[in-house]
Amino acid sequence: MILYGIKNCGTVKKAVAWLNSHSLPFEFHDYKKQGIAPATLGDWSRQVGTDSLINRKGTTWRKLDDSQKEQVKDEKMAIEIMAANTSLIKRPIIENEGEIAAIGFDEDEFSNKFLK
Repeated sequence: MILYGIKNCGTVKKAVAWLNSHSLPFEFHDYKKQGIAPATLGDWSRQVGTDSLINRKGTTWRKLDDSQKEQVKDEKMAIEIMAANTSLIKRPIIENEGEIAAIGFDEDEFSNKFLK
């Protein structure tokens, strides 16, 4: 299992703490330090769509100009913009065996998905 996110993100910290408290092994992938491959974003987009991946509530989204915001309607451009602005990607994203298992942190959802 791989948890994708940003080390200093509060929601990521909650997810990491929850996984650790339940002794669930995972690898942490920091978008800021390691970046994210456009191919990975493409795989995710095919699974859940770019709308599910883009954090439209954050400051990075608000800093984009209107033309960039319009471009995210196109999958290819959305992937390019997310790869260049990793803070745009919702977090955490948990991938298990190549499939997205969770986006964001919800304790009940985590319990249902990971404590089987």
